[in-house]
Amino acid sequence: MVIVWEVFMDKTEWYLEYEIQKNRPGLLGDISSLLGMLSINIVTINGVDEGRRGLLILAKDHEQIVRLESILNTMDTIKVIKLREPKLRDRLAVRHGRYIQRDADDKKTFRFIRNELGILVDFMAELFKQDGHKLIGIRGMPRVGKTESIVASSVCANKRWLFVSSTLLKQTIRNQLIEDEYNENNLFIIDGIVSTRRANERHWQLVREIMRLNAVKVVEHPDVFVQNSEYTLEDFDYIIELRNDPDEEITYELEHKNSMFSDSEFGGFDF
Repeated sequence: MVIVWEVFMDKTEWYLEYEIQKNRPGLLGDISSLLGMLSINIVTINGVDEGRRGLLILAKDHEQIVRLESILNTMDTIKVIKLREPKLRDRLAVRHGRYIQRDADDKKTFRFIRNELGILVDFMAELFKQDGHKLIGIRGMPRVGKTESIVASSVCANKRWLFVSSTLLKQTIRNQLIEDEYNENNLFIIDGIVSTRRANERHWQLVREIMRLNAVKVVEHPDVFVQNSEYTLEDFDYIIELRNDPDEEITYELEHKNSMFSDSEFGGFDF
């Protein structure tokens, strides 16, 4: 259950996450009362993990937060995990009641499974709303929901999406854009496999033009895309992995003559 209190615009937002050490009736009330005594307002509360709660709070100045942290650290019923200005993952954790899975070694890689499409769409929509250049890659097996999630996120972010290359409804390979499509508020979707296997040099010239735009670009199958272009995975700001289940392996097998991406079978898959 998400609880929302009144928001005051002249205050700064903070994220507080604590782990319950001794669960007892009235614990949340004690935390709420403490915040009230310090004139810190609660925006949202939700469970974010087993035994953990996350709160978005509003404080007038940093001194209030210092005092809050000092008092919380004396309580034996909870352990403060995070007290900081909220990041996107913090906001989504409070909103959805769980944290997005992040790769331990590669901090820009985020993992989702198919039954988490709701939080995935919300996550991408927040990224799409941000101004300026952003390059996002999304990995996943056929028909897992990659393109549909991108389109749904575009709608949530109030962005117009443009398929530069795609197989969502029919095979799309663009060689040029019309003038109003060069709008930096548009979102450009590129299928790395379609661009690699089926496109010509005119298409790649268009891709390079789009990459130079101060806009959001989403590349499906980024690994294939970088293997066959001048771009690298280091150019990507975020990599998203979408699986049917947590143990699914994402493979391409392009080297095999009869792979699932071969010319004879290519058009039959919704990548």
